[in-house]
Parts: sequence; structure tokens; C-alpha cells
Amino acid sequence: MKANMMRVVVLLVLLAGISAAVMLRDQLDIVELQRWISEAGVAAPLLFMLIYAVATVFFLPGSVLTFAGGALFGPVMGTFYNLTGATLGAVLAFLVARYLASDWVANKTGGRMKQLINGVESEGWRFVAFVRLVPLFPFNLLNYALGLTKIRFTHYLVATYVCMLPASFAYTYLGYAGREAIGGGEGLLQKGLLALALLAVVAFLPGLVGRLRKKPKNAYPMD
Repeated sequence: MKANMMRVVVLLVLLAGISAAVMLRDQLDIVELQRWISEAGVAAPLLFMLIYAVATVFFLPGSVLTFAGGALFGPVMGTFYNLTGATLGAVLAFLVARYLASDWVANKTGGRMKQLINGVESEGWRFVAFVRLVPLFPFNLLNYALGLTKIRFTHYLVATYVCMLPASFAYTYLGYAGREAIGGGEGLLQKGLLALALLAVVAFLPGLVGRLRKKPKNAYPMD
């Protein structure tokens, strides 16, 4: 069921991106936008990553920012800035939960907290990697909840950064492809097909990862 929902969400995101590209094609000056980014220098990516981190801490959806990162900075650097900003926000939430607001986080997570604790105690960083690749829990809430487990900070950091990479690159590239569609860049068909392929990989990744795991998804009982 979750995998099917993920595919539906990916399809809706793709359709929304295409629709936005078509509607905004004549309203945005891509050359002017790129010039502004270039003139801003290092301040532009630093500000973008800071905004992404703050948005993550305050439970704001990161998908719009991820698309924006691809549109503003391209597929490669956009992925780096998106991933770094999201990870920074995830780290801040983790530390807040571990050292400042453990009771509040425990109340927010409810019965799901035991599942996370059991998973971390059983598999350690592998469980963190799994829940980053397979969206079983809301991303922003998961960042806080993992702060209440016994996972080592370095393991949390590395597993989060590495395992968010596939989805981050896919959605960043979609933002980049949307920018190219608006600006009338070359190779639109190829870029569109690549965006579709990347989104398909992200949509089917949860099912693949679930099959490859040694333990079934229900190995961590809620009660």
C-alpha cells in the first residue's frame, strides 16, 4: 500500500511540475535568474542551505525547496545544496530532541517511538539507512524521533546524508528539467525522459529495499 501511494505521489509531483513549467514559461526570465545567482556568489547557496535547514526544523515541506534548488543551481550543485541543507536540518532536529525537547518529541511520536527504538537497537545505522530510503515515517518527525534512540550521532549523520541522495538527486533534477522547459533549453525531450526515469527509480526503490532486507518490515512491533 505504501509503495503504491509513493508511486501516486511521484506521478502527481511530475504532473504538477510539468503544469507549472507550461504556465510559467512566459513569465520567468531564466537568464536574469541565473545572472542574479551568479552575482550573489557564495551567499546564494549558503542562504539557500540555511533556509532549507530552518524549514526542516520547523516541519515545513522540503519538496518545493528541492525543486527550487534544482532550478537555481542545476542538477549537480543543486543536489549538493539540497542534500546538505536537508541534512543540516535533520541534524539540528536530532540534537534538539536528544538534548532539549525529549518529552515533547516522545508525545509527538506516540506508539511509533517503540518501533524506532526496536529497529535501532536491532540494526543500528542500517535501520536509519532503511527508513531514509523507504518513507515509512514523515521525514521531519523522523529527524526528531531518532534523537531519542541510542543511535550514535556520526552513524545518524552519515546514514542520513548518503541514503537521502537518490531521492534528492531525482527531485533536484526534476526542478532543473522544469527550469529548462520554462527557458526553452536544448534537449528537453531527453531531460524529460531522464527525469521520468529517476522518478520511477525513486518510486520503486522502497519495494526493492524491502525485499532485499534480511528482516521483514513488520519485524519491529508497535506494542
